[in-house]
Amino acid sequence: MPTYIDIHEIPGGVTADDVAKAHAHDVKVEGKYGVHYHKYWVNEKAGKIFCLCEAPSAEAAMQVHREAHGMVAEKIIQVEADVADLFLGSSEANKAGAVVMPGSGADAHDPGIRTVLFTDIVESTSLTQKLGDEVAMELLHIHDAVVREALKALNGREVKHTGDGIMASFISAAAAVRCAAQIQRELAQRAREQNNHPIKVRIGGAAGEPVERNSDIFGSTVQLAARLCSHAQPEQIVVSSVVADLCIGKGLTFHPLGEVSLKGFDQPVHAHAVEWSV
Repeated sequence: MPTYIDIHEIPGGVTADDVAKAHAHDVKVEGKYGVHYHKYWVNEKAGKIFCLCEAPSAEAAMQVHREAHGMVAEKIIQVEADVADLFLGSSEANKAGAVVMPGSGADAHDPGIRTVLFTDIVESTSLTQKLGDEVAMELLHIHDAVVREALKALNGREVKHTGDGIMASFISAAAAVRCAAQIQRELAQRAREQNNHPIKVRIGGAAGEPVERNSDIFGSTVQLAARLCSHAQPEQIVVSSVVADLCIGKGLTFHPLGEVSLKGFDQPVHAHAVEWSV
C-alpha cells in the first residue's frame, strides 16, 4: 500500500493536546477507508503538523481527516517508506502518536525539521588519474570510515553514498555541524601525521521541513545542501542561514559569507562558514 506524508498549517500555532485528540479521531475512522495513520510530527509554535500514513490513495487519507475532525491537510505527497525512514528516521512515537526526540521525555515533540549534510572529496577524479584506482579507493575507504564514525558519534543517519562523498540526515542542526567539524578535524590530523596523499573534503549543509513546495520529501533542502557543498572551498564547511539560526546558543562559531549565487536557485542564498579548527 502506498505511503503518504501530509502537511497541515495552523495559523497562530497549535497545541500538542489538540493534535493528539485529532490523531485519536483519525484512528477511530481510518479503518473505514483502509487507511493507517502511523505517527505524526508537530511543531507547536509554527503550527505545522506532518502525518505519516499508509492509504490506498491520497484521497482516502484526506477523507479520514475530513470525517474525523475536519482538519484537512494543505498538501499530501506519496513517498517511498524507506526514503522517509532514511531522512526522518524510524523515530519512536508516544502513546498519542506524536514522534518524540530520541532520549527525551514523551512531551519533547520532534518538529520534523532535518539538517541534510553532504561531504565531497576534493578533486576525486584527478586523484584517481594521478594515483591509480587502488590508491584512490583506499582514500575513499578512509573518507568513508571517518565520516561514518562521526555520524555514529553525533547520531547522524547515512542516506546514501554519492560516489565521492556521503549524504546524511540529522535531527539536530548542532549535531550536524559538530559532525562536519569532527570530519574536518580527523582528516586534518591524518594529513599532519601522514605526509602521503592527504584527503581534503568540502562539506555543505541545509535544514528544512519534510514536505516542501516542490512536493518532494526534503527536495529543496537536499538541493541547497548539495549546492553549498559544491560552493565550499577545500576543508571548508558551508551551511545555510537556517542551520546557523538553529545553532544559536550551542557554542558553535559561524562566519557570515554574505549572499552567494547557487546554480538552480533564483535568488542568492545567505551562507555561513563553520569554524572547526582546533
